[in-house]
Amino acid sequence: MFAMQYSFLLPADYDMKIIERRIADRGHLTDHFAGLNFKAYLTARREGGKVSSQDNFYAPFYLWNTLEGLNNFVCGDGFDGVSKAFGRAQIKTWIVWHSQVLGDAKSSQFATRAIRPIDPREELRDLRREATEHVENDVREGALASVCGFEPTTWSQVRFALWRAPPSLAGAQFFELAHLSLP
Repeated sequence: MFAMQYSFLLPADYDMKIIERRIADRGHLTDHFAGLNFKAYLTARREGGKVSSQDNFYAPFYLWNTLEGLNNFVCGDGFDGVSKAFGRAQIKTWIVWHSQVLGDAKSSQFATRAIRPIDPREELRDLRREATEHVENDVREGALASVCGFEPTTWSQVRFALWRAPPSLAGAQFFELAHLSLP
């Protein structure tokens, strides 16, 4: 499995209703996308959102079951369309250590994402074990989906979760979930 995210930092005065309309009009296009476990259409608002953010963002997060699905999306009409609208974004990808998606994930309204560097002295086997524990703990705490993975080029770790209500987590970027595409 692979996790993937790209994001667009939008101006402070950007009309976020443009993003809402885009998601409402196009979000269904990735429902049932081959190889996709889920796509979370995420936004963060500087003002007027359900959670606070320092900036306006449009930042979809994907969990892919297959590399072929990821490639078909990035090299296809989906990513081409968003690139034409906002410019080609840098795509962050992570190899997934552990994930869990519950059957009622569709009822999620919020997401959290934390990215941290992996220190060269940290044992990867320990981090992998901790990732499994983190996912299981998220689910016990009410997460409807949780993903932990790593990226071995820059050595970073991602922790991502979907929630019904915004949790109280320090050090995470909070997002609102506008649409969730599932298989």
